[in-house]
Amino acid sequence: MNFPHLFSPLQVGPYRLAHRVAMAPLTRMRAERSSFAPRPLNAEYYGQRATPGGLLIAEATPVAVTGRGNPGVPGIYSQAQIEGWRGVVDAVHAKGGLIFLQLWHVGRVSHSSHQPGGALPVAPSAVRITNEGMLAMTSDGKMVPYETPRALETEEVVQVVEAFRQAAINAKEAGFDGVEIHGANGYLLEQFLQSHTNLRTDRYGGSIENRARLLLEITQAATGVWGANRVGVRLSPYGIANGSGEGDPMPLYSHVVKALDQLGLAYLHFIEPRSSGAGRAEVNWQNVPSAMVLFRPLWRGVLIAAGGFTGETAEAAIAQGHADAIAFGRIFISNPDLPRRLQHGFPLTPYNRATFYGGNEAGYTDYPVYDEMAPA
Repeated sequence: MNFPHLFSPLQVGPYRLAHRVAMAPLTRMRAERSSFAPRPLNAEYYGQRATPGGLLIAEATPVAVTGRGNPGVPGIYSQAQIEGWRGVVDAVHAKGGLIFLQLWHVGRVSHSSHQPGGALPVAPSAVRITNEGMLAMTSDGKMVPYETPRALETEEVVQVVEAFRQAAINAKEAGFDGVEIHGANGYLLEQFLQSHTNLRTDRYGGSIENRARLLLEITQAATGVWGANRVGVRLSPYGIANGSGEGDPMPLYSHVVKALDQLGLAYLHFIEPRSSGAGRAEVNWQNVPSAMVLFRPLWRGVLIAAGGFTGETAEAAIAQGHADAIAFGRIFISNPDLPRRLQHGFPLTPYNRATFYGGNEAGYTDYPVYDEMAPA
């Protein structure tokens, strides 16, 4: 067997995984366009990638209509969306797999065309994304400059916590096995965490403790619904996606990891810096620190790492104790049977970035499983 550590069992909360190859949350923008509900095509996609005792983390899913920033992404704030997700969950469970839903609010990484009544996107502070080359995607798929967001009032921040709580309830109704809180990649919760995007003077701004408050309140709201051992959190301490980036991440993220460590969560999920571009482009940082190596000493629970791993580097990360499981993204898109291919040393099908976002079957459900009986 290839990669004996990668293909050993792992206990994650109440679940015993048969292997440690997880599917990372991957935005694909293929939900039903009017209701933003998952459809049978989405169920087919996830079902293709499910394995007995394997963990899939479903794509980032807005908890409220104000949390949207891309066309065609599924939500978890309406009954139609709950029903659509139930079809996805059933397809995964039919294969013996497990699936967590990633709960998402994009904050300023949006455009007024996605917002009710054409309102401005919301954020911790009125700080616009101005990084060179970064553009917002409108509801009809055009790329335009980002707008300056509207700063949330303190009472509205409390409403964000409630939106995440309700989304956790909705995910439970849809039949998921747990939820993951999206605190990475420059979206709303990371905007609150980081000092250059959070200029607030209320209890959600200023000190590290205050900036971390929203993430911790949301995580605790989700654990109130699910129990802590079925909730995960995703972070990207050295990420640069969507205008993110803390000057010195260690003080901030050390505090966050230590605080989360007290909660008894199912797992902590790090995005490694070398692949923290949120999928829009290849990112290859040189000489950057490893999040899993830096923060592993602060985290007693299950640690999942993601970001450009191969079978070899995944095996090494687990063998060396830096991570307990590895989440694969792009190569899981093009290899629906990725665990089997890695375990048996079968060749991998390359992915086609042009078909990552939007569309239908092409580049989504038409990637084949490996046929070892086919002529070479």
